[in-house]
Amino acid sequence: MKAILTHPGSAHKDDFLACCLLIARHGLPVWRRDPLSQDLDDPEILVVDVGGEHDPARGNFDHHQFPSDHPPICSLSLVLQDIGLYEDARAFCEWLEPAEWFDSRGPFATADWLGIERSLVNRLNSPVDITLLRRFAQKRELESGDPVWEVMRMVGEDLFMYLRTLRERIDFVAENATILELGDGDERIRVLYMPRTDPMPDDPSSGLARYLDHLGETVDGLIYPDRRGAGFGLSRHEDCERLDFTRIAGEEDVHFAHARGFVAKTSATDLARLTELVVRARV
Repeated sequence: MKAILTHPGSAHKDDFLACCLLIARHGLPVWRRDPLSQDLDDPEILVVDVGGEHDPARGNFDHHQFPSDHPPICSLSLVLQDIGLYEDARAFCEWLEPAEWFDSRGPFATADWLGIERSLVNRLNSPVDITLLRRFAQKRELESGDPVWEVMRMVGEDLFMYLRTLRERIDFVAENATILELGDGDERIRVLYMPRTDPMPDDPSSGLARYLDHLGETVDGLIYPDRRGAGFGLSRHEDCERLDFTRIAGEEDVHFAHARGFVAKTSATDLARLTELVVRARV
């Protein structure tokens, strides 16, 4: 591979992130200029968000030539499709679909689709977005060692790692976790219980919510190993108001209960005691 080529001028989130992934995958320099016909014909040059052609076999990833009624899509989507991560990205990255809408439909149509006031769109910008895109747009070429290129490599690596490890984590949760029914009738509580495993993941609670979404299951709370100690964490799921862990703050084996009641930490390890604490937290 020779290089990544994208358009000059203003940069947008989709071409920036598409280049981030390709930098992380191939370690290539980035050229910011209009492509020549020989660039489009050369599969060693990855042409992103410019060129009027979508042909992954030749390394071309533009979406601007699609008809106006084409489903919202962007150059990042095309790169994710080519590397086989698009479906997971759509499932696990809530920001991707709005990014597709924003790039292909514009801010007003995106606001209408989201069901929010149009003025709110600009409020979602941050100095991080503005500075990275502006600095990227100012460059004619970027290569290893350039601070912007190095940040883009890190962004791409983190996105790759997130998508790949989250899928692995969901599979791990599926093999080990159990949904428990506590109580009877209207007072019944459903919790997802993740036991302590050996080896234990760095963040034992990661992937639990994604796993539930994947199953289409609804629970009130979560029980999972505390990564900072030998005990367990107890928490609401999606801020379920049926649980208030301040109710167990006085228990001898509960060493932390957040003042807002959404999480607690306990030294207890026996499942019977853990479920007893959750039932006592019921409102």
